[in-house]
Amino acid sequence: METRVAVLAIIVEDGNAVEQLNATLHESAQYIIGRMGIPYRARGINVMSIAVDAPEDKISALAGKIGNIPGVSVKTAYSAV
Repeated sequence: METRVAVLAIIVEDGNAVEQLNATLHESAQYIIGRMGIPYRARGINVMSIAVDAPEDKISALAGKIGNIPGVSVKTAYSAV
């Protein structure tokens, strides 16, 4: 199956959502290339980026699961590769 490279931009506004977010990411660990998280303490949020290489339906499903976590927002940018 063909895969695509994408970046999921995630903003966590509710610190209580971090455990559920990490569990969701763990379920898709085989597709994750790397991740970066930056705590923005002045605003009380966390900004994350997750680089993935996966079939498009898996990326969409992951973004959907993340987007359904209360206090978490996600947007996906796909590579043309």
